[in-house]
Amino acid sequence: MILPAAFVLGFLFGWMRAARRGGNRMDRAQYGFGHGMVLMLVTLVATIVIESFLTG
Repeated sequence: MILPAAFVLGFLFGWMRAARRGGNRMDRAQYGFGHGMVLMLVTLVATIVIESFLTG
């Protein structure tokens, strides 16, 4: 459940960042998906590392 939330937060951050730079809707979507994927991958790695330390 944490990964979809991370994607949504990243998407919103990217969307707002592109909007501040004057991007159109496609620019905003591209920034949103890019930021969403990066934040989701960082969250996934952090989750795996934390789980390995807690169960190890």
